[in-house]
Amino acid sequence: MPTLMIQGCTSDAGKSTLVAGLCRVWARQNLSVAPFKPQNMALNSAVTEDGGEIGRAQALQAIAAKIPLSVHLNPVLLKPNSDTGAQVILQGHSMGNLNAVDFHNYKPLAKKAVLDSFQILSQQYKTIFVEGAGSPAEVNLRENDIANMGFAEQVDCPVILIADIDKGGVFAHIIGTLACLSESEQARIKGFVINRFRGDIKLLESGLKWLEEKTGKPILGVLPYLHGLHLDAEDALATSEVSNYLDKHRLAKKLKVVIPLLPHISNHTDFEPLRLHPDIDFCMVSHLQPIPPADLIILPGSKNVIFDLQWLKSQGWEKAIQQHLRYNGKLIGICGGLQMLGQWIFDPDGIEGNIKKQ
Repeated sequence: MPTLMIQGCTSDAGKSTLVAGLCRVWARQNLSVAPFKPQNMALNSAVTEDGGEIGRAQALQAIAAKIPLSVHLNPVLLKPNSDTGAQVILQGHSMGNLNAVDFHNYKPLAKKAVLDSFQILSQQYKTIFVEGAGSPAEVNLRENDIANMGFAEQVDCPVILIADIDKGGVFAHIIGTLACLSESEQARIKGFVINRFRGDIKLLESGLKWLEEKTGKPILGVLPYLHGLHLDAEDALATSEVSNYLDKHRLAKKLKVVIPLLPHISNHTDFEPLRLHPDIDFCMVSHLQPIPPADLIILPGSKNVIFDLQWLKSQGWEKAIQQHLRYNGKLIGICGGLQMLGQWIFDPDGIEGNIKKQ
């Protein structure tokens, strides 16, 4: 089994975690293994030894596999800077900004980078676990696909489909995904993994039997819901991580830290040590939420600094920060957040968006 691809019925189904887990199992047996994600859309990135960028999840998977970070683990990284555009990182290096339509035309070049990187990894490692992106059922993205079944068909590898039962509707997710695939793609799926199951497995057994009879494919595993599992998020911020500052259990914390959840926040996983620290009351404030009192406010990084600065002002953060400082509160800006603390921000070439000065 030189190559196996893990695809999901939805985003956040557990693809990244499953690939990381498989890589660690192989590594513990001293087997040669590497993760691979052809295309990733994420603002959480990691830096390789040669200064390139890859998705944060692939960095985590590389650690699990006990191998050095390489740009070839994630040859195409898209970092959104608006609702319709993104910075394109190809094999670790920026190729500029493209909107969604332009990137569709750019895919042949991206496909070459994906296949070249996969070939390089195939020569270095005996087993490669490939992570898909989003869902293969996104039929509007099928043409020139390099992220899911398009890649699997190109390299002729088997696929395992993972679904998250904690979201609800897991059987519909699996049956619906299969229905959206071609016959050759359906045949490529060798079985299913049910993720984040809670409770008595006996209550699930009749559904598993029905699914196997309905599809003719086996259930390869049911993974439990792991309470307290904290791995770097690939991109999205779970709603459970956006804090409710009125939670009574947080009153005993020694330090209160507040961070605005910017529309284009980047590398929010940098704040995980603060969120998980037992003595820190960590709060991310989203759109239209009240701004709570704090000891420290941190303005995070942003992929569209001017736009997010205007958003901050529209949410009342400017007055809140001024009041915070008057009462001797502390303020830190990181990356784009530090830029927001300056007198002016200039983007004359429109690198991050259409607004060139603030």
